[in-house]
Amino acid sequence: MTKSIFKSGWFYLAVILAVVIIYLIIPKTAGLREYDTFATCLTERGVIMYGTEWCHNCKDQKEMFGKSFDKINYVDCDRNREECLINRVEGYPTWKIKGQNYAGTQPLVRIASLSGCELVKDI
Repeated sequence: MTKSIFKSGWFYLAVILAVVIIYLIIPKTAGLREYDTFATCLTERGVIMYGTEWCHNCKDQKEMFGKSFDKINYVDCDRNREECLINRVEGYPTWKIKGQNYAGTQPLVRIASLSGCELVKDI
């Protein structure tokens, strides 16, 4: 009497092992830090994004940068109200680029154009 390969525990063990190996081989951050160079340039040029944690447009703006957003000079206006008042932030997000405020979610291409930073992907 022969057993079917599917009734054998070895088949399922092999499938699980293959999935684990693939999971370990594929980088978890692939494509998630693609704007590090761009974000670093923005910070070096004094570009600031003002926002809040509850603002859905701010969340959308942050997601455009992916993990690279941690390189952006970001001011949370709930925690730094005085700084936001001094800089005349009236809505979220607001980008301060070369002394000018730009309210609302901005396409990365526009931020690049206004700042003079090259929009490049680091992949």
